[in-house]
Amino acid sequence: MKRLILVFTIICLTQINLIAQNESAYFLVGNTSDNMEDIIQSSKEALTSSGFKILGDYKPANSSDLAVVCYTSSELEKIALSFEDRGALAAALKVGFKKEGDVIKVSMLNPMYLFYAYFIDGVDKQEEALAKISEEAKNAMKKIGSDFTPFGGTLEKKKLQKYHYKVMMPYFDDADKLNEFSSFEEGLKTIQANLESGIGETEKVYELIYTDKEVAVFGVALKSAETGESKFLPIVGDSQVAAMPYEIILQGNTATILPGKYRIALHWPELTMGTFMKIMSTPGDIKDTMQELTK
Repeated sequence: MKRLILVFTIICLTQINLIAQNESAYFLVGNTSDNMEDIIQSSKEALTSSGFKILGDYKPANSSDLAVVCYTSSELEKIALSFEDRGALAAALKVGFKKEGDVIKVSMLNPMYLFYAYFIDGVDKQEEALAKISEEAKNAMKKIGSDFTPFGGTLEKKKLQKYHYKVMMPYFDDADKLNEFSSFEEGLKTIQANLESGIGETEKVYELIYTDKEVAVFGVALKSAETGESKFLPIVGDSQVAAMPYEIILQGNTATILPGKYRIALHWPELTMGTFMKIMSTPGDIKDTMQELTK
């Protein structure tokens, strides 16, 4: 009998551990009957009152029914910058808004999901601090809603740390190179000027610039009706709107993006191959657009 109890206890603990290692891509914070501008403002206030910094907001796919707020914190920026391989991409977190009828669904990208995928093995050294940031973000958004229902797909920590969609598909470190400049300053000036001009039907949602580290991240709205968010979001699912905007990162004199076949798949982990085939041109379209911004 004692042996049976011991075996049962081990099984239970193992199951608990496995559950603890799983992360959902998103949380549904809750539903509200507030109008879009009011709930965006309330969410910003909830985040700032909890110590977060608002980076920017926009309406993805040129839709009045969709919105995203991007935010960060000083502690998260510090940790993200300690990862030399595009770690700064994880400095920007997102809250999403989708209007359905008279209701607006408020969601958020799960910070730990992003941290495990982007910081990979190095996350273990910072896991406690990152978990604290994640909880603080969720607690801030509890001023908006209390549901926090996981959705959008779930992956184990270990799979996130070596995530790729299918065999022969890219990993996090298989970045797409956009351009190489003579200096960080030239790259920064070029990208900023092109975003200001709206090259490639784009718009700057936010920028994070760390001149002492020679790192800059730009959140970019893809506004083209033919190749941008309006094309692919309705296909892959705009409930996961907190996946946007797409990012360019400038490190030193080199500008890169995460490949669409990695980044889109990561943010829509339930994406079937059949659905992915419907947007097969999108990764290339995004790369082409981002390259225009670096010329």
